[in-house]
Amino acid sequence: MGRCSLDGGAGAPFGTDMSAFKTLQFDKWQGMAHVKLDRPEVLNAYNMQMRDDLSEALLAVREDPDIRALLISGNGRAFCAGADLTEFGTAPSQVVARQVRWERDVWGQLIELEEPVVTAIHGYCIGSGVEIALLSDLRIAAQGTVFALPETKLGMIPAAGGTQTLPRNAGPSAAKELLFTGQRFGCEEALRLGLITRLVAPGALVNTAWSVARQLASVETTALGAAKRALGEGLDLTLVEALKLETRLAASVMGHRTGDSTVSSG
Repeated sequence: MGRCSLDGGAGAPFGTDMSAFKTLQFDKWQGMAHVKLDRPEVLNAYNMQMRDDLSEALLAVREDPDIRALLISGNGRAFCAGADLTEFGTAPSQVVARQVRWERDVWGQLIELEEPVVTAIHGYCIGSGVEIALLSDLRIAAQGTVFALPETKLGMIPAAGGTQTLPRNAGPSAAKELLFTGQRFGCEEALRLGLITRLVAPGALVNTAWSVARQLASVETTALGAAKRALGEGLDLTLVEALKLETRLAASVMGHRTGDSTVSSG
């Protein structure tokens, strides 16, 4: 049985290579998809080509009924060091450069996936890297990982969900401090704030991320998708409304198991 290499080290491939992407690797194996950000020479900085590649990869995950879990990682010394600022210099303005990036709603694609998303984080997780992680469901980080959301220092604000996902995980006060100052912080602080769900030794990141994704891929897709929707949508509802949503989704899952197509998911 093959194992994936999450940090660019030696290892058997995750599966048969299915992609010709320029900025990432996309593999599929036994119900799991693996997207590895692959611009190691620039610490996997997020550019327009990566936006397009990631959008296509997420579309493939959504449309493939055999895929039941997604693992995202980064090649080389970092998970993702943020937006590729060199593109800003080739655009008429920073506003135009950002507008081009928004032309494909990659972040909406990611958060709307029914399949659970596991992110394996190491090295540097900056700006867009933090936002990708926070749009995932489970976030496993290697000790020594450095985090930051430095956009305000560059005269901008996060534009891939950071202002919304950060306070939902860390709370509004901590989110303000991190966003306003753009300061770097370590993995222990990220764990304390709830920005990552598990912290492991660097040498354990590969096996841990693999095991978690494999476990999720073994769970019935409809139930996991319903639980993911209940958690994601329920937090923005009143408790009464959220409980009604839970009841509808539970009935939908039961209807799916019994073959009763008349049960509505609401």
